[in-house]
Formats: sequence, structure tokens, C-alpha cells
Amino acid sequence: MYVIVGLGNAEPKYDHTYHNVGFFVIDQLAKEWGISFTKKKFHSLVGEGMYQGEKIYLLKPTTYMNASGIAVQDIVKSLKVKLENLIIIYDDIDLPVGHVRYRQKGSAGTHNGMRSIVSMIGSTEFPRVRVGIGRKEGMDLADFVLSKISKDDQRAIDNTIPEVIDIVQKRIENKI
Repeated sequence: MYVIVGLGNAEPKYDHTYHNVGFFVIDQLAKEWGISFTKKKFHSLVGEGMYQGEKIYLLKPTTYMNASGIAVQDIVKSLKVKLENLIIIYDDIDLPVGHVRYRQKGSAGTHNGMRSIVSMIGSTEFPRVRVGIGRKEGMDLADFVLSKISKDDQRAIDNTIPEVIDIVQKRIENKI
């Protein structure tokens, strides 16, 4: 069993913002694997399906970004998920737009959603995929991550989604 969580803010006013990149990727994974978000459970919208013989849960937390740990802790405890089978996908201001970085484990860095998850589950020992959104010099960080994605940046982010999906699939197939 694998749990793949895309981080974002569930309110419609945050659609198409930089901070919702995790949701974009989860939506594309769902489309690729034929999974629908049919349940509200674990403080999340949940899609269930199969990939390569493995049960898959796709989650889009309905908490605010800074409280993402509530949703992750809920599913990890409820389903007794092994942390190596938990994959978090989220935006990263420290990577240039359109760059992707995979890590098996590591700190939460400056990302408040990841800080919440690490705090709630008490571990940094889980895989994560960071999608670069860059940062706009001279703009307040909170204002930037909650701003609408520019057309150029959207194209760059869209171009990274197949790479992120490939990383997730390789992780499930134990190839990374």
C-alpha cells in the first residue's frame, strides 16, 4: 500500500496558485491511473486505486497547507502506513521553476506544510518530491505562494508533471 499526498489549499480561491502545485500533480496522477476522488476521509479528498498490484491512496488534504500534518497523521495511523510508502509532493521556492527534486528523507526545510507533517508524524523518514516554483524577488513570500501562477511558470510546471509521475511510479516499483 502506498499513500501519495499532494499539498495545497482546498479552497477554490487558491486554485491555480503556486502553493497548490502538489494538488496539480495529484490530479494528473489520478487522471493517468484512472482514479477518482470519491471520498472525504482523513481530513482529505481521497482517491483509491491500484498501480502495479499495489493499493494506492491519493490524498488532497482539506486542511490549510500549514495544517497538512493533521491529514497525513490521520491516514498514517488509521491505515498503519509504513513511512517509506508515504510520498509527499509539494511546491518548493528554493528550486527554480520547473525543476524537480526527489529525496528518500530529509528535513522540512522552510515549507510550513512539511513542517506540519514532520511535527505530526514525528519523523522525517519518508520520500518526498519537490516541484520548483522559484520566488519573486521583492515580493512577500506568503503573497507570492498564494498568487496566481503566471502563464510562463504554468508551462514550466506542467512540463515537470510527467517527471514527477515517473518518479512516483519508480518509487512504487522500488526502482529508486
